[in-house]
Amino acid sequence: MKKIIFIILFTLFATTKIHADENYTSLDKLKKNSINKVILLRHAIAPGNGDPPNFNINDCSTQRNLNQVGISQSRKLGNTFKNIGIKFSTIYSSFWCRCKETVLNMKIGKFITHAGLNSFYEKHADRKLTLIKLNNLVNSFDKSGGPYLLVTHYVNILAFTGLSASSGGMVAFDLNSQESIHIKLND
Repeated sequence: MKKIIFIILFTLFATTKIHADENYTSLDKLKKNSINKVILLRHAIAPGNGDPPNFNINDCSTQRNLNQVGISQSRKLGNTFKNIGIKFSTIYSSFWCRCKETVLNMKIGKFITHAGLNSFYEKHADRKLTLIKLNNLVNSFDKSGGPYLLVTHYVNILAFTGLSASSGGMVAFDLNSQESIHIKLND
């Protein structure tokens, strides 16, 4: 009986691992076919959850910001993109300081802030209106003009792609197929 349970559990874990690997692509693979891709990047590590009660979009001291680990994570992401040779045609960021800090520390180019990338987690932005703006932005992209980078928040990535991302995590959205896939840094 123990042997049967072991075989069942082993098969379950092995199958789960195989399917988990199928739900990811590497940056190396993505580079080969990146022209029609939108990369949604969750801001780098900013300890805590949400924002302080005195949150003000125009004052970084009232927001949850990157710590040293988040700054290092941003730099590593930027270096990875540079080393692989991925250059973004346009980079967009949420108005939140932790998103702008992520892009600035990546040192991969200038960015444009966009309201469609703002967090609606604590209702600092209207969810429905934000997602309309995000959809309009993505629909405006030239399918042969990418790749595009959008630095945003967990809730935006989840609502748009159906996939979650940890801090510094990425999801690729294909402008042609309208499908999304997680991105891992290494094969």
